[in-house]
Amino acid sequence: QVQLVESGGGLVQAGGSLRLSCVAYGSRLSIGVMGWHRQAPGKQRELVASITSGGSTNYADSVKGRFTISADNAMNTVYLQMSSLKPEDTAVYYCKMTFFSGRDYWGQGTQVTVSS
Repeated sequence: QVQLVESGGGLVQAGGSLRLSCVAYGSRLSIGVMGWHRQAPGKQRELVASITSGGSTNYADSVKGRFTISADNAMNTVYLQMSSLKPEDTAVYYCKMTFFSGRDYWGQGTQVTVSS
């Protein structure tokens, strides 16, 4: 059993900042890639940012320059630092971790609401 525990979501004013965290528990397996996805009402889930075990990062064009993804030294926690938030960023944010075994795990989602 692997459980991803997310935290850091909430309500913030436009232009503000939030930092999301996601910690993986319950596995000895190594994680190959960690990422954040989001889903707004009526829209498909989309990739926001990802980071590989090798340190490569990828960002959606809509968040590039505003969001930063990082991982801790234990490589079991992923962060998403969100700055200059916009109302369009309002969504449920999900963390996803892909292990070297090839299996994916998803967090339960955390709500981010940006008011104007």
